[in-house]
Amino acid sequence: MYPIFQVDAFTDTLFAGNPAAVVPLQNWLPDTRLQQIAAENNLSETAFFIPLDQPGQYHIRWFTPVAEVDLCGHATLATAHVLFHHLDVPIVPQLSFESRSGILTVSRQGDWLTLDFPTDRPTPATLPEEALAAFANPPLEIRKGREDYLLVYATEQEVLALAPDFRALHRIPARGFIATAPGEHSDFVSRCFFPAYGIDEDPVTGSAHTTLTPYWANRLQKNDLEAIQRSARQGRLRCTLQGDRVLISGQACLYMKGSFLLPETE
Repeated sequence: MYPIFQVDAFTDTLFAGNPAAVVPLQNWLPDTRLQQIAAENNLSETAFFIPLDQPGQYHIRWFTPVAEVDLCGHATLATAHVLFHHLDVPIVPQLSFESRSGILTVSRQGDWLTLDFPTDRPTPATLPEEALAAFANPPLEIRKGREDYLLVYATEQEVLALAPDFRALHRIPARGFIATAPGEHSDFVSRCFFPAYGIDEDPVTGSAHTTLTPYWANRLQKNDLEAIQRSARQGRLRCTLQGDRVLISGQACLYMKGSFLLPETE
């Protein structure tokens, strides 16, 4: 039997934020099995991790229902919440995760957890015509980060009104599309669409804020920002630009813990 946790990330209340599955392992299972588990969970992300040699150090991987990804914020936050509060592991002030995006750390202050992620500075770009048609309402500005397009709109209401054609977006060679605008009750808002990875709309996307934060820090001329991701579940984030790193802070709530079975040969 293998332990499993489900955590709502970037929220202080259940049934909000972004749910992630967290699976502690002692050794890696085959990649095909990890992908099957993530598909069975059918959440936007399942995080798997194994301990390394030193207390507080782990190797982490993230899977959507259809593919492994290079970086995931909400499932990392969820993993840190499980390690800090729900596993019998040595107490450390900061967790360190080896990942496909380098070393990531998570620290805590009260019930807030802070991710230290690499900055992704978006540059001006042109969106393929098929993608523009999929959004219907053209953005004021288009930028591109390492993997995602950033679409900037004039108002929060325009972002809320978007109803993209996900079939069309699935055909565009990009991880996803981040729509953003100035916020009515925050510095900025966003919505995130990743149909190529089996997620039409992600509820709250920590990794997207590595792209959003440098854009809005430059535009608003300040490095400390309050953000709301305006999905149906909604989530709140505090973001700080620190050179080539972005600090992304949020809260988390445990929804479920249990176990699952695999064939005895594993």
